[in-house]
Amino acid sequence: MIAVELRMMLRRPRVWLCWALLCALPALVAVLLAATRLAPPPGRGGAFLSAVVANGQLFPAAALALVLPVFLPITVAIVAGDAVAGEASAGTLRYLLVRPVGRLRLLAAKLLSVAVFVLLAVLLVTATSYGVGVAAFGFGPDAAVGGAGGIASLSGAVLTPFDLLLRTAITVGYLALCMLALGAVGLFFSTLTDSPPAATLGVLALVVAGAALQPLDAAAAIEPFLPTAHWLAWIDLYRDPILWEDLRAGIEVQAGYVLVAFGAAWANFATKDITS
Repeated sequence: MIAVELRMMLRRPRVWLCWALLCALPALVAVLLAATRLAPPPGRGGAFLSAVVANGQLFPAAALALVLPVFLPITVAIVAGDAVAGEASAGTLRYLLVRPVGRLRLLAAKLLSVAVFVLLAVLLVTATSYGVGVAAFGFGPDAAVGGAGGIASLSGAVLTPFDLLLRTAITVGYLALCMLALGAVGLFFSTLTDSPPAATLGVLALVVAGAALQPLDAAAAIEPFLPTAHWLAWIDLYRDPILWEDLRAGIEVQAGYVLVAFGAAWANFATKDITS
């Protein structure tokens, strides 16, 4: 069942289009920065953009910061919202359940396919932006003169290329978990309707609501539990020493969303009358 879902996902043109668009935006930014050398000053523009002109190895972090607020959630919402509702709207959902496949197993396979999509999306953005960043901006002045190619952290300390690679790998895992939380919510909405756009809009409405409530003092009590509250905690990975507090809180909140949303999806789907 899992293999079938993964094959179906990889055969869908919109999945490849989402990945292509996610990688295209950072590439376009890199081309513009390389052509003009007009990087935003520190504290303005996207995270790390002010530093990438001096060292292309930082461009994956800048690329992830570029796609995180809007483009990555949109692609996740599209794929997750289509997971069950797409089958229902196409009239294939009841045929899937005619086979000796339990509803829980079907939902688990759908969630796993969303997880694979999310992980590959973050990995593709990271890998392509590293190649584009190094090609456009090089490895930094230290590498150019035969040095170790150290990279300055946000705290000023110098990171080795291995340190940067390790922290970027943790960032990929963290952002994949954050987006999987959205995917689980999208899966839940997908069990509530036969319309994939409606499920997609439900996820995006949650993201917009979280972003709108986050800066409000009146929402301080619920702010740590908003889905968007800890999305930028990964930036602390590029400090030395790493500040783990917000990252731990983010992992707990996002894992909670995955468990609660998947449980709600199963509770609804297990008792739902399938008519299409």
